[in-house]
Amino acid sequence: MGGGSGELLSRIAAGDGHGENSSYFDGWKAYDMNPFDLHHNPDGVIQMGLAENQLSLDLIEEWSINHPEASICTAQGASQFRRIANFQNYHGLPEFREAMAKFMGQVRGGKVTFDPDRVVMSGGATGAQDTLAFCLADPGDAYLVPTPYYPAFDRDCCWRSGIKLLPIECHSSNNFALTREALVAAYDSARSQGIRVKGILVTNPSNPLGTIMGRGTLAMLAEFATEHRVHLICDEIYAGSVFAKPEFVSIAEVVERDVPGCDRDLIHIAYSLSKDFGLPGFRVGIIYSYNDAVVACARKMSSFGLVSSQTQYFLARMLSDREFMARFLAESARRLAARHERFTSGLRDVGISCLPGNAGLFSWMDLRSMLRDKTPEAELELWRVIIHKVKLNVSPGTSFHCGEPGWFRVCHANMDDQTMEVALDRIRSFVQQEHKAKAKRWAARGPLRLSLPRRGGAAAASHLALSSPLALMSPQSPMVHAS
Repeated sequence: MGGGSGELLSRIAAGDGHGENSSYFDGWKAYDMNPFDLHHNPDGVIQMGLAENQLSLDLIEEWSINHPEASICTAQGASQFRRIANFQNYHGLPEFREAMAKFMGQVRGGKVTFDPDRVVMSGGATGAQDTLAFCLADPGDAYLVPTPYYPAFDRDCCWRSGIKLLPIECHSSNNFALTREALVAAYDSARSQGIRVKGILVTNPSNPLGTIMGRGTLAMLAEFATEHRVHLICDEIYAGSVFAKPEFVSIAEVVERDVPGCDRDLIHIAYSLSKDFGLPGFRVGIIYSYNDAVVACARKMSSFGLVSSQTQYFLARMLSDREFMARFLAESARRLAARHERFTSGLRDVGISCLPGNAGLFSWMDLRSMLRDKTPEAELELWRVIIHKVKLNVSPGTSFHCGEPGWFRVCHANMDDQTMEVALDRIRSFVQQEHKAKAKRWAARGPLRLSLPRRGGAAAASHLALSSPLALMSPQSPMVHAS
């Protein structure tokens, strides 16, 4: 097709709304061009930008081997072949919806029950968010989203629906916790610009922070949504990946127990088996809405991304095995906790800290001290060095719409122990090289000379402050420029 091919496409197809012009996706491309392999390409880029859980797949593989009847393509399950292969009901297999509803309750400690008739399927959590945006908002409307947030929300929620995502600014001073004041400020700002706010979108547990929202924050959100007649969409895709206290609290529990006056027609949950189970290839996304009209519309929309009946059948059998599910969730949490501790302790050994977290497949790494300047440009410069020199694909905070440069999301559950140790060794070598470079630069400066002005007062104090070693070290560091 020639240079004018864009004229043959729709504006949406020809535009850049997919969001792939982000450093978040650029890191993936760098990995794809030179992927690390412990034996065949040990100098390649290690993928630490993909939130994928490979730590407990062996448990699912073992269950699958021990339950051949869960597949219609085995001798033990072939009797179900015709029924499952010909199934076309967009509501989904009744046994799958029943099993999914019970499992969602099991993940939440049995503190809340879910209605199978409100379980709607989609093609992964991506499809769930796209469908919800279609149902809840018109082009030009907006969701409010606490920062930092998952970069692909810009694609999932906005690309086809035409809605906007407006940030609720959160800060490191309180560990990026969402406050009512920040929510009100974002809402009032949108209204002052003539933008109609249709929803609040939160991820709990948080991606990229690896933290969970407290009961009080969730109650505040439900109350705000009811008061202002806006939807509350809670993405709980990491609900089963909480590995330490405090315990996860679902919005489903909050609206039942803590906010009895909440308008449940405004509450919606997105879920998937991609993260907790490490099954993104299954493309199992779930919408759970308390709104009958949304359930009805989303079910019609599911015809564009229904989960295959064979996948539904397999998962219905596995999710219904409550003893296995309990064992899997407990062992997965144990392995996630061990991996998180090993990785973050390895970073601490070289002076790198992370935001304290207890959930998810990643850590929110603080490299602010390594920036030349406290700017997004300096953050991307450091990121390019990490990608091309250290050969680790980590994701810069700017791609997560973080307002404070220097934070990076680093995924550590998508690799084996040996690869993680290689990654830690690379980080250790990089930090040591930077320390040596800093020492050489200081040695080259020679003795520090102070030439104070003849007059005292504020001018002298200011000059002294600018000439002190601390001032010279901050905010810049001897980070090499990326090519």
